[in-house]
Amino acid sequence: MDILEIARREGRVDVEGLAVRFDVTPQTIRKDLNDLCDMEKLHRVHGGAVYPSNTVNVAYQARRDIAADGKARIAAAVANLIQDNSSLILNIGTTTEEVAQALRRHQGLMVITNNLNVAYILADAPGVEVVVTGGMVRKTDGGIVGAAAVDLIRQFKVDYAVVGTSAIDEEGTLLDFDYREVRVSQAILAQARTKILVADSTKFERRAPVQIGQMSDIDIFVTDAPVPSVVAEAIADSGVEVIVAAEQPAGQVAS
Repeated sequence: MDILEIARREGRVDVEGLAVRFDVTPQTIRKDLNDLCDMEKLHRVHGGAVYPSNTVNVAYQARRDIAADGKARIAAAVANLIQDNSSLILNIGTTTEEVAQALRRHQGLMVITNNLNVAYILADAPGVEVVVTGGMVRKTDGGIVGAAAVDLIRQFKVDYAVVGTSAIDEEGTLLDFDYREVRVSQAILAQARTKILVADSTKFERRAPVQIGQMSDIDIFVTDAPVPSVVAEAIADSGVEVIVAAEQPAGQVAS
């Protein structure tokens, strides 16, 4: 497996890890990374490189593969937060789809979603009732966007919203690529008593043009690695509870 394939699958590669994997010097890896970045196949960050996704959203299947293990840990941690016999809304995103997988054994759930993949995952779960919004279906990822989706979501007041985001900047701003999807996400947050953000650590290294909101709009943030210090300051100011889904099955709470 080459460097580019590893980056595509994991979202990020680091110099030291690649040097050990390929049994070469860090200097050799740095040169290879620089070459790939010069060809715009990777984007250089401190200590390594990330799969390029700063201004253009990556394809759905590639997004499913990026940080897959981290997303699974996030999903397990979120499932522990969601109580049986409750209601929730799940939005578009590969991480929220992992959450749906983790909720299949829950009982007495009502799940509202604008994500056809989430609906499919939960359709035959015996303890889950699924409500799908109306609206235009994006062929790229099965997401449902538009005014009809917003109108249906506004009819509910749910116990939990579980939402993803495409990027998080240094000020704790939540960002996405499609303004229509952002409007749905904003409506979801407005209709929930407890708002849970799910995002793996690669989202701190991305940029997207449309603002969903701020960390202060969120109650609980579940991620897969310690938050970068500059973002941690913004999160601390917002009073959000941060849960780092550790390598072990149980989540670890971080300040």
